Amino acid sequence: MNRIVYMVLKSIPRIPNWYYHIVKMANHRDQYAEEESYAYLRNIVRTVDKSGRVDILVTGTENLPEKNGFIFFPNHQGLFDMMAMVDACPRPLSVVIKKEAENWILIKHIIRMLDGIYMDRSDIRASLEVINTMSEKVKQGRNFVIFAEGTRSKEGNKLQQFKAGTFKSALKANCPIVPVALIDCYRPFDISSIRREQVQVHFLKPIYPEQYVGLKTREIAYLVQEKIQSEIDKNIE
Repeated sequence: MNRIVYMVLKSIPRIPNWYYHIVKMANHRDQYAEEESYAYLRNIVRTVDKSGRVDILVTGTENLPEKNGFIFFPNHQGLFDMMAMVDACPRPLSVVIKKEAENWILIKHIIRMLDGIYMDRSDIRASLEVINTMSEKVKQGRNFVIFAEGTRSKEGNKLQQFKAGTFKSALKANCPIVPVALIDCYRPFDISSIRREQVQVHFLKPIYPEQYVGLKTREIAYLVQEKIQSEIDKNIE
């Protein structure tokens, strides 16, 4: 929490201008190319991360599919996860985020700017509708982030069980799955310190439809979870 306050204080001179442009882009998405809006947001995030004394170690960007229209499945460690993803990823992305964030100041404009989707995790029917909506957007060439654990892990770099239902989105979209290993992303905001921290974002090799066709969603979930945990273990030894 100390770092959030520190980041805000360091960014105060820039916040009014950032806020103005984010709201403008969010309210007039048809006037801005997806790449332009994302590049603007990414520049803000990278500036905030740098001023907040957080370094992002990135590997595997060469693994991203050539064509847009795929889904990232990262592990979920904390509030910093999406900042790390945006900082690390050179390709535009959207996100499925919990409905509780729908009224958070600034966040709601960023989600609209990214054409993101809110999910009510307590409503199974609504969750299925979100999966269908996201799948259609992916078919149209958007890239999405969805956290298969559902909620953040309380055990640092140890994963929770991935929820099989989230992988219905990839099956419906018939798209590549990109596993993402996040390491130490809980540290910037969960540790009461502003000392310099390094987090890691590893984009793993994509799993293409022909590789998971015929598998059940729980089998796909297990496969992705194992790949991510293996990458985490390899990098924290």
